[in-house]
Amino acid sequence: MEKVIIDVKNIYGETAKLADMPQYETKAVELAGEGNEVVLTGAGPVWLYLKIAHALHGKCLMLKYTSPASGEVVIFDHNPH
Repeated sequence: MEKVIIDVKNIYGETAKLADMPQYETKAVELAGEGNEVVLTGAGPVWLYLKIAHALHGKCLMLKYTSPASGEVVIFDHNPH
């Protein structure tokens, strides 16, 4: 399992737009790959994080969120350890 860090800000650029959500989801899924540990980070609206997390469910074994304020938080873990 590879650890993939996705900076959400790099997915949408300057301003996130709901109309562009399908492209953001596609990009996140491409970056995540299959069966990896994925860490979401960076500036972005909550709705974008939620949609990306939903798109990645079933694609990655583990999803985490990290920020300086929270540290690393596990969103889901389907790794059978």
